[in-house]
Amino acid sequence: MSKIIKTLTIAGSDSSGGAGIQADLKTFEEYGTYGFSALTTIVTMDPDQGWHHNVYPVDAAIVADQLKTVFAGGPVDAMKTGMLGSVEIVQVVETALKNNRQTNVVIDPVMVCKGEDEVLNPESANAIRDLLLPLATVATPNLFEAGVLSGLGKLTTLDEMKEAARLIHKLGTQNVVVKGGKALGGDMAIDIFYDGSEFLVLETAKIEPAHNHGAGCTFAAAITGGLANGLSVKDAVVKAKDFVSAAIRNGYAFNEYVGPVFHGGYRLEQ
Repeated sequence: MSKIIKTLTIAGSDSSGGAGIQADLKTFEEYGTYGFSALTTIVTMDPDQGWHHNVYPVDAAIVADQLKTVFAGGPVDAMKTGMLGSVEIVQVVETALKNNRQTNVVIDPVMVCKGEDEVLNPESANAIRDLLLPLATVATPNLFEAGVLSGLGKLTTLDEMKEAARLIHKLGTQNVVVKGGKALGGDMAIDIFYDGSEFLVLETAKIEPAHNHGAGCTFAAAITGGLANGLSVKDAVVKAKDFVSAAIRNGYAFNEYVGPVFHGGYRLEQ
């Protein structure tokens, strides 16, 4: 290997391994990159309470120390954020990105855990919108997050996804992917890519059973891996769609509550 390609995830821990920092690092490895990490939150799921999620933010000063460690080697080739957990952590991330002139920034504006339908911390969501989206090469909200960021509320149609993408682009991000996935009606899993002038509709047939826990994190991490390897944003998004579809096809039922994607699925299918 002539050059080590470096990637970074700033995200929460999912002990079930499907999502969060675990999903990101597995995906980075599949893309042939060296993954760094800064842990922001610890998420646990309680099987005795219907898989209820508990979220424990890491102190912002500890997040800052982790990022100081990572950036001691200079900027990475590409990076992403996931669950950040508090306004203070968002501010720490903003400062680190600016101070280190980091490029190829993927902002995955995680606001809820899968299976939940309320914003974990509305103030953090606002901080991501105001502080991090203007620094983003690409933002990757799901339908719920796109509805919050755009102010449109619940999105149920392709046209509404496109309008949300337009509004989010106006917040400062260079490119937007609205992840519709299986949430829209019909037989296709649909995502929208918008670069400020043109839309690209990405469609694949819905997969059943849908072992898709971690699909959103994995998609954003795959875009990060693609950018780190020199792909254009559009090409990185297109490949990430294929990557995450393969991960869902190769997912499995972990227990009665959740079925995670398998991050090596794309490699196994090649």
